[in-house]
Amino acid sequence: MMKSLICFSIMLFFCNAVFAQKLNHFASFRTIESDNYFRFNYDNDYFAALDENYTQGYNLEFVSPVLAKNPILSLLVQPKAFQFKSGLALEHIGYTPNDYHLPDIQFGDRPFAAAIMIESSVLGIHNTKKIRMHSSLKFGLIGPGAFGKEMQVGIHNLTGNKTPRGWKHQIKNDIIINYNLGIEKQLVNVSDVMSLQVQSHLNIGTLFTNVSVGTNVIIGKFQDFFTSEKRHAKFQIYTYIQPVFSAIAYDATLQGGLFNRESPYTISSNAIKRFTAQYNYGFVIQTRTLFFEYTRSVISKEFQTGTSAKWGGVRIGFTF
Repeated sequence: MMKSLICFSIMLFFCNAVFAQKLNHFASFRTIESDNYFRFNYDNDYFAALDENYTQGYNLEFVSPVLAKNPILSLLVQPKAFQFKSGLALEHIGYTPNDYHLPDIQFGDRPFAAAIMIESSVLGIHNTKKIRMHSSLKFGLIGPGAFGKEMQVGIHNLTGNKTPRGWKHQIKNDIIINYNLGIEKQLVNVSDVMSLQVQSHLNIGTLFTNVSVGTNVIIGKFQDFFTSEKRHAKFQIYTYIQPVFSAIAYDATLQGGLFNRESPYTISSNAIKRFTAQYNYGFVIQTRTLFFEYTRSVISKEFQTGTSAKWGGVRIGFTF
């Protein structure tokens, strides 16, 4: 048993490379049992009483069997032994330096950056081996075309906060093509009140290229997230913790687009922190038709002159 676990952990580490994906909706503790659901995933550093680094992100997630006809899904990894769900999502993320209200470039701090993407995805379960696998492909744009400035200025004007004035120095327009592959293995499940999983993710593309390994622990009242059996639990409530360690190869939100090298300010390659640690925790409440989650995250600094970052988020979903 121990030898198998060691071999599996080694395989996880070497088959994947960074987990800079902020809005990760594939983790087992975010499972919605239904084959048809919609979920709104929202992050903001407001939940951590901050306004810097990863400042905001949202993801509109739609899962339904009708999406299985999406031709892009043929490009994704779908082993025959797994039972898959098909999804489509619209995602937007934004980053700012600490002194976002100043008009000048904040040298030594993070550049302004925003990205918008369409994501096609599949999520599969292997019942007997207790493995979950997901893969996705994202197409989009980083730069002014992602309307990060308009969104943040509008929100700050509505809330009476300082007006962001440095977006004219943001990362310039460039194309996003990003592929993601993840695997999660359940090691222990104690009567559906406590479970332990290991996980690994690969991102490769023009926005993020990285690899991660980690684990998560779920405690509470829940159903087994590693089976495709439909049990229609009436009520679930549980908490989770998720430490993740990543190795970073490329981050366009810091280094600029891969093709357009005209951004007025970026973080140099030799200043990027190639290894990061992230810690996520939160709680989830589910009924047969509704999903609610509150989450908090903290990540170590991502470049030499940067600082650690914190944010929080909510996820609200419903089945149909």
